[in-house]
Amino acid sequence: MSIPALNNTGVVYRRILSQFPQDISLAFAYGSGVFKQQGTNQGQMGKNMLDFVFAVDDPVTWHTMNLLQNRKHYSILKLLGPTTISSVQNDHGASVYYNTLVPVDGRIIKYGVIGTECLIDDLMHWKTMYVAGRLHKPVKMLLQNENGKLRAALVANLKSAVTASFLMLPESFTEEDLFMQIAGLSYAGDFRMVIGEDKSKVANIVKDNIQHFRILYSNILRDCPQVVYKSQQGQLEQRITKLVDPPGKNRDVEEILLQVAQDPDCGAVVQQGLWKTVSYSSKKLMKMWKGWRRKPSVSQMS
Repeated sequence: MSIPALNNTGVVYRRILSQFPQDISLAFAYGSGVFKQQGTNQGQMGKNMLDFVFAVDDPVTWHTMNLLQNRKHYSILKLLGPTTISSVQNDHGASVYYNTLVPVDGRIIKYGVIGTECLIDDLMHWKTMYVAGRLHKPVKMLLQNENGKLRAALVANLKSAVTASFLMLPESFTEEDLFMQIAGLSYAGDFRMVIGEDKSKVANIVKDNIQHFRILYSNILRDCPQVVYKSQQGQLEQRITKLVDPPGKNRDVEEILLQVAQDPDCGAVVQQGLWKTVSYSSKKLMKMWKGWRRKPSVSQMS
């Protein structure tokens, strides 16, 4: 699902992407270096770090190739080899390995590597919601292969974000209310929002990017039986309906959320669940980051 971001920047992204092993199933750029946030101008954006995520089918092979091409990107873990790097990626934190503060073509970038199956699991079940949460918000898709399972999981993640947000909103609300709720899902329980982060971060993300959110979610909202979407007025009215859940079915996030909708305190239930998921993964990632950090100029876990 490709979302337009900034004009005349395609060459920049293609040049950066060309410097990595090409066995990538999904690649996207995100954050304040890609999308304008309230309070920043185009000149400031050009100085911000560019953030990327690469999903790869075989992390060991990909890191092997990337160590040959871009060995300087890695921290001291490069001395332990691609198998250890992949083990750290898969077994700790949110199944993402980050190299950060990397100079490429006159820009400073950060890129995370996640296994395709781990990404699908997070998109479908919100195991950590680390990458799934980033994909709740507009991103600039750079590459996406023909993996049907991954494509379905990307759409399911967006539907789950809509359903979760419905449960924490009143019967009638605006598009901006919905997008603020969606953008805030992955920050619930993130201790960085309590210590050090700008408390207006969610509002800054949404207010200057309403159109990008609308493009990302308009088809889902129009086809959603739980809501009446008055797109011209930017208004929505919801009607969460009961879901009959067959016993023993392996449910995805959207199905679970619809089942929870029967609880009169469903908003608090959803919020508590999000808090636990995000809090656990964000604290674990920060612990890993501190453990592997050497100095600010060296690539590290994030």
